[in-house]
Amino acid sequence: MLLHFTKMHGLGNDFMVVDLVTQRARLQEEQIRRLADRRFGVGFDQLLIVEPPRDPDLDFRYRIFNADGSEVENCGNGARCFARFVRDQRLTHKHEIRVETAGGPLVLLVEDDGRIRVDMGEPRFAPEALPFTPEPCDAAEDRPLHALEVNGERLEIGVVSMGNPHAVLRVEGVESAPVERLGPAIEAHPRFPKRVNVGFMQVVSPHEIRLRVFERGSGETLACGTGACAAVASGIRQGLLTSPVTVHLPGGDLSIEWEGPGTPLAMTGPAERVFDGRIVLF
Repeated sequence: MLLHFTKMHGLGNDFMVVDLVTQRARLQEEQIRRLADRRFGVGFDQLLIVEPPRDPDLDFRYRIFNADGSEVENCGNGARCFARFVRDQRLTHKHEIRVETAGGPLVLLVEDDGRIRVDMGEPRFAPEALPFTPEPCDAAEDRPLHALEVNGERLEIGVVSMGNPHAVLRVEGVESAPVERLGPAIEAHPRFPKRVNVGFMQVVSPHEIRLRVFERGSGETLACGTGACAAVASGIRQGLLTSPVTVHLPGGDLSIEWEGPGTPLAMTGPAERVFDGRIVLF
């Protein structure tokens, strides 16, 4: 069958976006992996699918698949691209768009300057929210940092759920951070039974960080919206950061606002359309 799609990016975190409201398709894991291939397919970090909502109070269902074909709960950069896509395709004319995700509902706000503000909900730090298995001595405590042994090295990490799981490791500098070495090892650590996204955070000032993210199922990407949210939430919880925080990612900057426990976290940034295309699915 012939599938229409749009290629988009949010700060270089790139997506293939498919409208399954006006067209029909059923994508299998192997097809997604072929489409994700940057030499033989379309090439992307994640595939985003727009579907009709299952809840009549919401506007759309937003589904996210990694390049390896696995479905995940949330993607912040993808959410911004999703909002621009459904308006560009005239699937809605709303400025405030409510969507269903596997990680819970999201509210997307298209601002007058074209930037997208996403209400990401309240960060969750309880290990079971990720899930994450704490050490027995930590299980009864609400801790901002947890010890994690990786390849004989003992690390201190923040664990945060933004609808999807994140581990945040503070580093002296992102350029020299051991992303290639520690990223895959932490992602697949047995104490994260559903794997985890890994953020390497350098604190520049209370209102500014630099960040690299090794994403679950995709590897290091140029930007990760939920990773930026998780890093800021963890930094605020540790007393290192104060809202609002500018997050410098390899692909560009995001603005994150969070007033602390009991309040939702907001992320604001751009979303860009690259091209529209058609591809035959086998």
